[in-house]
Amino acid sequence: MSFSWTRVRAMAGKELTEYRRTGSIISTMAVVPLVFILPPMIEIFTSSASALASGDRLIYMLGIPAIVPAVIAAYAVVGERQQGTLEPVLTTPIRREELLLGKAIAALAPSLLMSYLVYGLALALVEIFASAGAATAVLKGGEIIAQVIFTPLVAGWAIWAGMAISTRTRDARVAQQLGTLVSLPVFIVAALIAFGAIHASLGLVLGLGGALAVLDFVGWRVTSALFDRERLITAGK
Repeated sequence: MSFSWTRVRAMAGKELTEYRRTGSIISTMAVVPLVFILPPMIEIFTSSASALASGDRLIYMLGIPAIVPAVIAAYAVVGERQQGTLEPVLTTPIRREELLLGKAIAALAPSLLMSYLVYGLALALVEIFASAGAATAVLKGGEIIAQVIFTPLVAGWAIWAGMAISTRTRDARVAQQLGTLVSLPVFIVAALIAFGAIHASLGLVLGLGGALAVLDFVGWRVTSALFDRERLITAGK
């Protein structure tokens, strides 16, 4: 059976419909952005330009693509198992790669939309309401480009980690908590850079970007290996 993007789109559409009905996912997408936009905004509006010169406060908001997709993806398999819809999906004529990719896209799309919308709002607020010195210290072209590039890389790692955990657990809340924990190291590094504890040199940025790209690929391969149809079907009985 050849790879079919039609089946991938169908799986992604099914997942998105299911996510809209899941309270934990909706609440996560509503609360998490507030957690990660408020601290840098408060500091930018209350600190002097000299205090903001070190670090990149807005990179703290990489916590959004680190946490939101992890929670969504962690629900991907175990959520269907709890609802009793996993076995019918696994017995349909869809390849493992198509199923996983459809679920990954469904987790990635709303996560990127939320991340970019909130980041764009933060940029607008700084540009309009922050002092001229603070805005100059915060709004740097290179750091904005880095944020745009790192957002999908961070989200990709969170998704594959969350889905891998989802294939091995039986409780959706446990899977979501573990998925969040796995994503914390990425967020911690971003927070250290944001507040100047780590200097974001070009070499560091390239190294972190390359490491995340490798982790995304490894995560996909590991998740594919863990996704055993027969085991998942028998485990649900």
